[in-house]
Amino acid sequence: MTDLTDKVALVTGASSGIGQATAETLAARGAKVVLAARREETLTELVAGIVDRGGTATCVRTDVSIADDVERMVEHAIKTFGRLDYAVNNAGIEGEFAPVAELEEDVWDRVMGINLKGTYLSLKYEARAILEAGNGGSIVNIGSVNSFLGFPTGAAYVTSKHGLIGLTSSASAELAPKGIRVNLVCPGVIDTPMHRRLRGIVGDDVYDKALLPSVHLGRAGQPGEIAKAIAFLCSDEASYITGTTLSPDGGYTLTM
Repeated sequence: MTDLTDKVALVTGASSGIGQATAETLAARGAKVVLAARREETLTELVAGIVDRGGTATCVRTDVSIADDVERMVEHAIKTFGRLDYAVNNAGIEGEFAPVAELEEDVWDRVMGINLKGTYLSLKYEARAILEAGNGGSIVNIGSVNSFLGFPTGAAYVTSKHGLIGLTSSASAELAPKGIRVNLVCPGVIDTPMHRRLRGIVGDDVYDKALLPSVHLGRAGQPGEIAKAIAFLCSDEASYITGTTLSPDGGYTLTM
């Protein structure tokens, strides 16, 4: 198991799903973790749970689409734990699915604001903090299999996730010579609140008979399985991996 003892890690979108599992996994492996999301009460409960299990954690309410919030988030990490080593940019929303000819501008702006602009802002302030610490580090952005694959009515979500490939690749090229690795994790069908909402939209029949059979492993993944992949990319065990995408998707993209 990857040992992250005394490393300082920041996780956005940490109030549920993959973000929650990642924060808990990093803490279980010894990292001091900062949980960030918009739901402060939920974050407080998750921090208490981590501490009860012997971990070290704090939280800060953050809307990643607002620059001042993001700057304050990173400042909180530094003030609390002295530096920043790892960052996981997981915050994201699906928005509303609609044909592109009917997609409302405010939906487009909201999805881009969280998924793409929010990752850019987070990366911007995280990179500054890691550079100032001078010890190198790792940033992991969270995309989706929809970083490669489109689907009807998903223009805003898909575009935002496609954009993370370019952002990750560019940031890696810039930051790797300075000791910071930047990678993109693109999960497939994972049992999270977001995917449960998707199941409600498409219906159990489509989900069970069309979507899941396209997954080689024949099942949805669990958030903890993705968290382990993220922990690996954060760690020194991934010291020669940067600027790449890792797709823990049970083989889904191979069927497309």
